[in-house]
Amino acid sequence: MSKFLIIGLGNIGNEYANTRHNIGFDVVHAFVQKHGGVFRNDRLAFVADVKFKGKPVVCICPTTYMNLSGKAFKYWMDKEKVPVENTLTIVDDVALPLEKIRLRPAGSAGGHNGLKDIQATLGNDVYPKLRFGVGNNYPKGMQADFVLGKWLKAEVPVVTAKIAMCVDIVESFITSGIAQTMSTFNNMTVNTI
Repeated sequence: MSKFLIIGLGNIGNEYANTRHNIGFDVVHAFVQKHGGVFRNDRLAFVADVKFKGKPVVCICPTTYMNLSGKAFKYWMDKEKVPVENTLTIVDDVALPLEKIRLRPAGSAGGHNGLKDIQATLGNDVYPKLRFGVGNNYPKGMQADFVLGKWLKAEVPVVTAKIAMCVDIVESFITSGIAQTMSTFNNMTVNTI
């Protein structure tokens, strides 16, 4: 039976909660909550096991901090014997506007330290990624402050709607595969709920 591994990238600690950089955690939490799962603190990650349409889904939020995400990714992929094409890494992306998402079966880290570490650990960039656009509305040299900052009040309705859409994308990825899911969702724009 196909097993899936869903990885939300972020940083642990209250100071990082509800920040742009932690949107991967937020999406995975929303998926787990929708499907009645409960997180436990396990090796290198908070882990929840859920079933969706009869398929086992292991969901992780690494506790290694962003720059060492590859360690948790590889450990849980190997432990659960999940093929790399059945993994989905959810990550913030400053190259995409807030109203956009992008799903791809492979692709560069695009300067994202969490993705860089996964790529270094795997030795390639061929693993599915769901990029959650956070926009790039920051002055030159202020990217770190921007991604570690909290959402603006005006952004919250779009973020809430996109999290719900990302949960749908995870479900579609599991049941319909990446090609069909990309075709359905990649051109969608979320402006408001």
